Amino acid sequence: MFTGIVAELGEVAGIEQRGDAARLTIRGSTEDVSLGESIAVSGVCLTVTGILDGNPEAFTADVMGETLNRSSLGALTPGKPVNLERSVRLADRLGGHLVQGHVDATGTIISRSAAAHWEQVRISLPASISRYVVHKGSIAVDGISLTVSALGPPGDDTWFEVCLIPETLKRTTMGTRQPGETVNLEVDVIAKYVERLLTGKANQ
Repeated sequence: MFTGIVAELGEVAGIEQRGDAARLTIRGSTEDVSLGESIAVSGVCLTVTGILDGNPEAFTADVMGETLNRSSLGALTPGKPVNLERSVRLADRLGGHLVQGHVDATGTIISRSAAAHWEQVRISLPASISRYVVHKGSIAVDGISLTVSALGPPGDDTWFEVCLIPETLKRTTMGTRQPGETVNLEVDVIAKYVERLLTGKANQ
C-alpha cells in the first residue's frame, strides 16, 4: 500500500527483455531497502529482486508481460525518469490517499497550460474507469496522489484535469510529461468497493 506521495525521482538505468517479461534496473536511493520489498515505480507496485553490487543507488525489479501491456512501463527506455515511493508503514502519515500500485488503466496527456504559480493538465479518461472519477476526488497519476480539478461537461466523460503546484512539477515526472505521452491511472479503491457492495457485481 502507498499514499501517492512521491519520495524520489528515479531513472531507468537498464532494461533486460526476458521473453514476455522484463527486468528493470532503476537508479534511486536503496538505503534500508530489502529484497522482496515493494516499491511503486510510476504508480506500479513492483518487488525489489536485487540490489546491485558496487552500486548502492540502484535496484532491479522483474515485470511480467501483463504489467508491461497494461501500464506505461512497457514503453520505458533507459534514461527515462520514474516516480518512486516505498510502501507505507502503519505509523506513517497518510499524506495523499490510499494507493495500491495496481494500475486500472492508462491515459494520454491531452494538454497542459501554465498559470502564474501552477499548471493545469488535461488527461484522457478511459470509459472503463470514468464512473469512479469525481470532481474534487482523488486519483493517482503515475503514482502521484492528485485531486481532480475538473471533468468534462455532462455527456463528455472522456477527460479530467488536475492542477500541479511547483513542488509537484519539480519532484515528479509530471514536470516534464508532454501532450501525447501515456500515464498510469489508478482510481480510488474505496469507490470500487462501494460499487461492489451496492451492485454485487465484480468490476468489469
